Amino acid sequence: MHQRWESLLFLHWRWDAAEIQRTLPPGLFVDTFQGDAWVAIVPFYMRGIRWRFTPAMPFVSNFLELNVRTYVHDAQGRPGVWFYSLDCNLPPAVWTARTFFHLPYQHARMRATHREGWIDYSCQRRGAAKEARFRYHIASEFTAAQTDAVDFFLAERYLLFANTPRGIRCGQVHHTPYPLASVKVEDYSVEPLLQAGFGDPQRPPDHLIGSPGVDVWVYPLTA
Repeated sequence: MHQRWESLLFLHWRWDAAEIQRTLPPGLFVDTFQGDAWVAIVPFYMRGIRWRFTPAMPFVSNFLELNVRTYVHDAQGRPGVWFYSLDCNLPPAVWTARTFFHLPYQHARMRATHREGWIDYSCQRRGAAKEARFRYHIASEFTAAQTDAVDFFLAERYLLFANTPRGIRCGQVHHTPYPLASVKVEDYSVEPLLQAGFGDPQRPPDHLIGSPGVDVWVYPLTA
């Protein structure tokens, strides 16, 4: 599939590696940077979603997504992303991701507005009492992460892992390096972390970064 991910906000908290490991399925292992494990909330726009050799369609190709994630590697040492949840406001996209990629997509009511550089983003998962809200501004100066920096460890992940009926499988994700930028965040919610089973960190994110977006190819799951 071809996708474009736009106006991404990455909110990261350092987390106890042993606690994260207990949440992972057999075959996956928590990944760390200089001894630190991380959990993240990532709201963004999905644009121009289409299968290979098919055109994008306005009513099913553009939607919102918010994921809760951590960083892992498998027994072969391949680094990637493990998703605890992926909230989405387009039912066909939820069905497609659950069916073909075995990812924990969740139905949600979501809204986003972009005005004078500020993004107001909200997400309320189906059945949830509380709405998660985010207000952020991505700077207009971008840079690529250095390979030895924490930004690279957190952002440049080219495999996603999924727990399928046949066991752990991975899907390759291909894109150019993220153009990364500093962000101002006026409002954020930890509600998605709580829904994933984590406690309230009771502090602001330990790491914030944003990106205007990248074009992405997502490939089928393999062993």
